[in-house]
Amino acid sequence: MINIPVALYDNVFYNILLVFVVVFFLQSRNVALENGQNLRVKSTFGKVLLAFSIIFIGLRPITFSHFGDMGMYNIYFVNYLEGAPLVLEGKDIGFEIFMKLCSYVMMPQFFFLTIAFLYIFPFYTVSKKLFADYWFYGFFMLLISLSFWGAATNGLRNAVATSIFLFVFVTENKYAKFGIMLLAILFHKSMLIPTGAYLAAMYYQDTKTYFKAWFAAIPLSLALGGFWETLFLNLGFAEDEKLKNYLIENEDLVDRFSSSGFRWDFLLYSGVGVYAGWYFIYKRKFEDAVYLQLVNTYLITNAFWILVIRANFSNRFAFLSWFMLGLVIIYPMLKNKFFTKQHLIIGNIILCYFAFTYLLNIVLAKY
Repeated sequence: MINIPVALYDNVFYNILLVFVVVFFLQSRNVALENGQNLRVKSTFGKVLLAFSIIFIGLRPITFSHFGDMGMYNIYFVNYLEGAPLVLEGKDIGFEIFMKLCSYVMMPQFFFLTIAFLYIFPFYTVSKKLFADYWFYGFFMLLISLSFWGAATNGLRNAVATSIFLFVFVTENKYAKFGIMLLAILFHKSMLIPTGAYLAAMYYQDTKTYFKAWFAAIPLSLALGGFWETLFLNLGFAEDEKLKNYLIENEDLVDRFSSSGFRWDFLLYSGVGVYAGWYFIYKRKFEDAVYLQLVNTYLITNAFWILVIRANFSNRFAFLSWFMLGLVIIYPMLKNKFFTKQHLIIGNIILCYFAFTYLLNIVLAKY
């Protein structure tokens, strides 16, 4: 589609986002958040970014040398395309059935475009449902997250599963919520972790306990090291070979993944959501049932990641909470007015949030 060297795709994508971030930051200094023209402009730009992201990511070159596991997914899809029988044993059943069905009606490139749509379009629909006219800001925070690109181009099953899961926060029917969580798990078994967190937060709603648990997870992880990985393996994670490899520290893999070891930068990034939740819930007395559920789910899931932070694929466990982080940070300011120049505050937050993403993904290439 676009004649861009494959090694530069992420740079091009993030530099385009950088232009939008700077423009919106400058605009936030001069225009009120609730200004009608501002909302119309943001809605237009949001739809442009939605279409661009889906097309740019979905029509990227199919390659084995870049985009993580894309080459592997292409092999699986081509096998189904050529008539291979459906394989369910040891697989994520929902995703496997979906891939088999797609092989009947589309070629590989359109399959990856469909995956990009299923990952990114829910950002729009969920943000629209949560924030109405202010949907752009929620959508943009999800788009500029640290983990967005890696999930979109590498962890495809996990990416789609997390976007499915987001719908639990905009669905009121209890049985529909269970159906959404089950579908997310069928697409990627790791979604058992945020599902368990969501259910715990649904039936035990003491947010202070979850804040305490999050802070307690840090010294527990530092003091006990690999104990937690071993514990979770003994609880059944070893039954899935891929999850087992994620948890075990393997010297052959450490050099391949910059996310191994205790990542203080990742902890700082996660802590932004913890601070935002504390600030709005306790300092500013923001009361919103959906936000409490969102924060509680985030705290539980992120605390789990802190315990296994030394795992080879620690970033994949972090993603199980990070996919909610943008919403945790921005949600209250799209619901209530807390500051005289709230649009400027939001602009500053977007700039700082994206700066961390740009630093780790482009400048340092450490994510």
